Amino acid sequence: MRKILFQNLISLDGYFEGPKKEIDWHNVDAEFNEYAISLLNRIDTLIFGRVTYQLMAAYWPTPEARTDDPNVAAAMNNIAKLVASKTLKTVEWENSKLIHGDIPSEIRRLKQLEGKDMAVFGSSTLAITLIDNDLIDEFHLIINPLVLGGGKTLFEGINHRLPLKLAEVRTFKNGNVLHIYYPIRKEM
Repeated sequence: MRKILFQNLISLDGYFEGPKKEIDWHNVDAEFNEYAISLLNRIDTLIFGRVTYQLMAAYWPTPEARTDDPNVAAAMNNIAKLVASKTLKTVEWENSKLIHGDIPSEIRRLKQLEGKDMAVFGSSTLAITLIDNDLIDEFHLIINPLVLGGGKTLFEGINHRLPLKLAEVRTFKNGNVLHIYYPIRKEM
């Protein structure tokens, strides 16, 4: 069965976006981009909510992205993308497909198909829905060495305990620290 990874960059105080929804504080460099490429090679599908999709689609196909981060841009543009949205009617970024309706059921179905793993980048509202339906198999949290002091917390909206097991820690030279967690699932 394919796994679903949820990855997000967060501040030391637990925010994934600032008070004005800004993400200009992300600590990205060549080492981070190498990590991003290795993760993108592990997956064959990205799953986005509307807001993150529109943010990503506005950047990765641009000449600026292709110049600044050519390898990451190529991977992001070529990979299959699913967009969970109740409001979008079309998606135009190459290799994108819109999914509507019962998103958890559709994601559960996709997990059963042959292929590489899938990943959710950003998209915290979508991630909460997937967490509530026990569909996330790995949590990749990259903690940036910065205190934002306000914004939206990563797990805002979860109102139950979510026990996790630490599987791996990686420290980047720029001060970022990647924590990979697996959910602790109850035996059925």
